[in-house]
Amino acid sequence: MTWIEALILGLLQGLTEFLPVSSSGHLELGSVLFGLKNPEEYFTFNIFVHGATLLSVVVVFRHDIGELIRNLFRFEWNAETRFVLLLLASAVPVGIVGLLFEDQVGELFQGRTTLIGFMLLITAALLMLTKIAPKNDKDITLKSALLMGIAQTIAILPGISRSGATISTALYLGIERGKAIRFSFLMVLIPVFGANFLKIARMSAGESLPLPETFPLLVGTLAAFLAGLAACSWMLNIVRKGNIAWFAIYCLIIGLVAIFHGKILI
Repeated sequence: MTWIEALILGLLQGLTEFLPVSSSGHLELGSVLFGLKNPEEYFTFNIFVHGATLLSVVVVFRHDIGELIRNLFRFEWNAETRFVLLLLASAVPVGIVGLLFEDQVGELFQGRTTLIGFMLLITAALLMLTKIAPKNDKDITLKSALLMGIAQTIAILPGISRSGATISTALYLGIERGKAIRFSFLMVLIPVFGANFLKIARMSAGESLPLPETFPLLVGTLAAFLAGLAACSWMLNIVRKGNIAWFAIYCLIIGLVAIFHGKILI
């Protein structure tokens, strides 16, 4: 992987992690486009750029996270404690699938452009349907947190947007837009942190994890962090203004291109 490829892939990850267009799908399409031949090194690169976007969420929501932590350690029932428990509940579905079906999930990330294309079409449909979502004035409950968690689990499929699936689900349930996007962005912290922690623990236990060259890895990680900061802030404004459905057109176009590309390869 060259530093130019790492830069482009890092920018793709940072931007598409928060915009409802599927970061996993774009990274897979990017790896196919660049013809990356070392899946192990690319997997390691994925861990680093996902960690970078995780850090960008922490920076953007640092005040919210600080308030949640302060109130959580008061060891009393309050709004922040309830919110943290809902975040934990939302992580249960993806945690179960990730632990029990890790190998099967990994097989999906083999540059399957046709699969990615069809999943992008599903993402486009999810986004377009938000135009007919009910009035958004409800709070997040245990049921809605679990449903958003299931949506996040389905978004493991490359081409299904995590933010698109979770925010769309929240809007379909009538959850107020500001609460929907705040919960959607914060709920990603637990599974991504957990996945990265497991990988680091395995490395410490002696499992080798091939590293790409240092400079491309640093370039890609920094690009993902900076792009993540911009995209996270941008997405906050987009959802509040109700313009999320416009991304359906982009997903439709990229999805059709991916399907066409996959058919050519077949």
